[in-house]
Amino acid sequence: MSGAGVSGRPRGRTLAVTSGKGGVGKTFVAANLGAALARQGHKVLVLDADLGLANLDVVLNLPPHVTLDDVLHNRRALDDAIMPGPCGMSVLLAGSGMVEYSRLTPQVRNELQRILDELLPRYDHVILDTGAGISDVVLYTVSLASEVLLVATPEPTSMADAYATLKVLGKLQQRRHVHVVVNQTRRPGDGRLVCSQLQMVIDRFFNPTLDGSLRLDFLGEVPSDPAVREVILRRELLLESQPGSSAAIAMLDVARRLARE
Repeated sequence: MSGAGVSGRPRGRTLAVTSGKGGVGKTFVAANLGAALARQGHKVLVLDADLGLANLDVVLNLPPHVTLDDVLHNRRALDDAIMPGPCGMSVLLAGSGMVEYSRLTPQVRNELQRILDELLPRYDHVILDTGAGISDVVLYTVSLASEVLLVATPEPTSMADAYATLKVLGKLQQRRHVHVVVNQTRRPGDGRLVCSQLQMVIDRFFNPTLDGSLRLDFLGEVPSDPAVREVILRRELLLESQPGSSAAIAMLDVARRLARE
């Protein structure tokens, strides 16, 4: 937890879900993790923080009538933009194709912080679905969270980009603890192996340069599952339409591990 809110209620955990490259299933993990936590009795909001290239609305098949963009520009109130989502979670969608968010103005930065400060006393978990990579916009949205979850796959390019992202988070944001979920694994144990390999490279080449050390917390692996492609094409949430699939069960396990910490 991250302290107490104005009302005296404990402030929720903020978790930024990010990745070194696109196409690794970051938004899939963020949406289904939110649903899994909600199913386990937590009060959850998933916020699409991929400003300018938002696609949480596509994954959840929810029309973004009022968006984060409207709130940031004071066209609508925050409560107007919060929508009920699948499995009992809440969602805050963002407008897509907004060129203005390629660089965040000080006003937008301040507004984002204000919105988070208002949300945190209301929820147990606020999940930020950030953009991929290490642009200034992505790094700023990640910096708003108290915790980071890095999504990677066993592919060499994903692992290389994950390592680059971890170096930036460790150096610029002084992160010393990052959660890891490995998606699209083909064999049991592949995810833990990927996380161990990343940790070994960090220990050898990066941690000696830090004051302290960056440690990876392996939350779990999500296997390659035909059900995932099916629900993505149908624009449905895995936890809702295929709750017995191997990938859905894996996401529930990831949520349990996260909630226990």
